[in-house]
Amino acid sequence: MKSALVTGITGQDGSYLAELLLEKGYEVHGIVRRASSFNTDRIDRIYDPTDPHRRLTLHYGDLSDSVALVNLIREVAPAEVYHLGAQSHVRVSFDIPEYTGDVTGLGTVRILEAIRAAGVETRFYQASSSEMFGASPPPQTESTPFHPRSPYACAKVFAFHTAVNYREAYGLFATNGILMNHESPRRGETFVTRKVTRAVARIEAGLQDSLQLGNLEARRDWGFAPEYVEAMWLMLQHHEPDDFLIATGESHSVRELCEVAFAHAGLDWERHVRHDQRLERPSEVDDLRGDASKATKALGWEPKVRFRELVQIMVDADREQLADELAGRAIRIDK
Repeated sequence: MKSALVTGITGQDGSYLAELLLEKGYEVHGIVRRASSFNTDRIDRIYDPTDPHRRLTLHYGDLSDSVALVNLIREVAPAEVYHLGAQSHVRVSFDIPEYTGDVTGLGTVRILEAIRAAGVETRFYQASSSEMFGASPPPQTESTPFHPRSPYACAKVFAFHTAVNYREAYGLFATNGILMNHESPRRGETFVTRKVTRAVARIEAGLQDSLQLGNLEARRDWGFAPEYVEAMWLMLQHHEPDDFLIATGESHSVRELCEVAFAHAGLDWERHVRHDQRLERPSEVDDLRGDASKATKALGWEPKVRFRELVQIMVDADREQLADELAGRAIRIDK
């Protein structure tokens, strides 16, 4: 049975990837940070620690602990490592730049060094980010120069080049997946897409009246997360390591996001959305729009869910979740 190790398994991408790998017959191992509260909501439906035949195992660990990473990779000896873990909130990275650099940047070094030290034959996936392009004009491709505009993006650029260096210096099968923004009902509530769709559900229900947002003109290439984790898997099945950009090829503004989300619930977004300058980044990324033709040709990957459908899926999920909360029903994030 093929085994895989996933960092960031309790996040949006990690949970969808774990499901995909289990469906494909993998034995899956995930790294979770110790916390005082339960933080495994996204994978509760596939994780049962009491099942003696389970194929999903969670291990306590941290991307700042290199010794634990070496020991874990030596113990698990995974055929594939998907490195998704990071401090991934761009706006927050301006407030905690040192921590972001340590976990998001040096965390990748620690994982790669752990693979070398353990002597394990494995294929490595680095979750790179479209934020690395920053101020570079669209459309962005794998060859577009990086111009990061946040501590998070700087850390991701460092991690990207580290993966390339380990590929060239040590012959590791290290692949970078540069994924444009990808969303789903499992997206964290502080990210702008989920912030909007959750607010729509609450405004419709009369639980709040307004929504504060930063830059409404920022444009992003938004795709559907379950399709993007399939691209991750395809990259590690490719015959050689390489760097691939995953995107829909369309960009839409935060303003458009609001228009579509509120209209889906029969609401006028302009009556409820308020601009709050405090929520803007010190340096903004104006427009991200990717060209995924290389991935389409080499991997056979193409996006299916487009912007409007994606927003509607998320609004419907948040309306359903809120209805369950108001009815006192147990919530399970399994969309």
